[in-house]
Amino acid sequence: MKDKLHSCIEASLVELRKLGVLEGDEVYDFRIEVPKKAEHGDYSTNLALLLAKSTGSSPRKIAEQAATLLEKNELFHSVSIAGPGFINFTLADEAIFAVIGSVKEQGGNFGRNSLGNKKSVQIEFVSANPTGPLHVGHGRGAAIGSALASLYQACGYIVHKEYYVNDAGRQMDILAVSVYLRWLQEEGCTLVFPSNGYQGVYISEIARDFNRSSPWLESSQQSGLGGLITDVDTDAAMDELIACVKAHLGTSSYELVRSYATKAILEGIKDDLRVFEVTFDSWFSELSLHAEGIIEASLNHLDSQEYLYVSDGATWFKSTLSGDEKDRVVIRDNGQKTYFAADIAYHAGKFDRGFEKLVDVWGADHHGYIPRVKAALEAMGKSSADLDVVLVQFAVLMRDGAAVAMSTRSGNFVTLRDLIDEVGVDAARFFYLMRRSDQHMEFDLSLAVSKTNENPVYYVQYAHARICSIMTQASSLGEWAWTEEGPKHLSTAAERKIVVMLARYPEVLISAVKSNEPHLLPQYLRELAQEFHAYYNSNKVLSEDKAVRFARLSLVDAVRQVLANGLGLLNISAPRSM
Repeated sequence: MKDKLHSCIEASLVELRKLGVLEGDEVYDFRIEVPKKAEHGDYSTNLALLLAKSTGSSPRKIAEQAATLLEKNELFHSVSIAGPGFINFTLADEAIFAVIGSVKEQGGNFGRNSLGNKKSVQIEFVSANPTGPLHVGHGRGAAIGSALASLYQACGYIVHKEYYVNDAGRQMDILAVSVYLRWLQEEGCTLVFPSNGYQGVYISEIARDFNRSSPWLESSQQSGLGGLITDVDTDAAMDELIACVKAHLGTSSYELVRSYATKAILEGIKDDLRVFEVTFDSWFSELSLHAEGIIEASLNHLDSQEYLYVSDGATWFKSTLSGDEKDRVVIRDNGQKTYFAADIAYHAGKFDRGFEKLVDVWGADHHGYIPRVKAALEAMGKSSADLDVVLVQFAVLMRDGAAVAMSTRSGNFVTLRDLIDEVGVDAARFFYLMRRSDQHMEFDLSLAVSKTNENPVYYVQYAHARICSIMTQASSLGEWAWTEEGPKHLSTAAERKIVVMLARYPEVLISAVKSNEPHLLPQYLRELAQEFHAYYNSNKVLSEDKAVRFARLSLVDAVRQVLANGLGLLNISAPRSM
């Protein structure tokens, strides 16, 4: 509907130019919004406020001139002026009620559109380090990334979902050392486990599995470290321990421990995501960037463009040239490439692989990382404007009124699988998606499992199931259909409000994609369910009057279809009975 409104307004601008009210061909970035108050109509635009600035006329005068032209269009029942010059539209019934037929005709495709025009977009999300199981904090990013992918697909984009596997670097060394030390303990060695190693029970489980599958270590590799290990509570001490273990095991044995631990955790992550109904088209290994020389090639390119310099033995990228607060190290003084160096190569490589738009879903603690990545893309000759970063505040799980701490290294965390087992996939996904991604959220376990109207996912699903029950009852009364006479039998304000909401569904999908705000969809579904429940409680859908019954059945069946479509995009079930 907004597309039709936009076309009407653009046509009025052409007429205003013909009348001499406007001069030139200036493009106006006007907004079309839904008024907060029902008495202000179905839609509103700030067009006149923008025109007043360029013409010198008062906003209300311009609004009146535009309204005179707009009210001639059969799309509108009325056009009015409010406040300083807002133009409000009330749509004609013929235009609004046509949506019921559209929903019936398009079915599961209703709402899908060609906004993206088959543009390729890569959405990278989750990408948790393979150093431990996914916890409930990671789950929110998984739900948001998955929903965004579905929304982009519904809006005509060709979507590729990717998980970036951070399988290189120091954290993986800490993982390998942690597993090896637990393995030594399984072998009967007495040692002090480092306090900043990975402490979780899963480390011991991996070590036991490794012990059963890898009886190849020589006796010299099964002992001799006990006296070398003290309580490690500093980065320097941990680095020394890593070097010690590498030297003790030798390259091949160390890499076997490291790769075994990484593979075990990554397989667990994949299993958890499958249960959560989150899939990826590719799993991209950070190690491949090192092995294939891609990082080196990227740094050479930056150096050739004079974006790098050496200071204090380290190599720096001139990110301040593109607005970053300070330059960033890409090669440390010990010769090791930084995580940022890998990220430069990875993100530039996304464009080299043919993706036209990138969407990264990051934890909110990475906010300061955005300027440097965008600066690096520009330096690599890529468009930083084609990278959107969606920041996600980790969810806080509430149990008995207290937040449950989640620290991968301490091992005191609630896994995503634990959450799914307790509340189910549907509730977990819906709760994760209810609020803006950059807002903190508290996950109320008691509410998530309750079968009450206060539980938002239950409330929406129950609306769908309730309508399915109505349709089953209606089948015993014979066939029914939506006819041209239907609108005259949907004459109440509540019925019109529902139809207007149905017409807005495609706009919600478009808005969610343009703003990268998937919460707009579950928010809309809750509002639609609320309107339906209120309507059902005060109106008899299966009226004795056949014409009224046909019209109301058509209305609620359209609601059912839109609820099913929306829940489907969120990968949440739409049960036929509850």
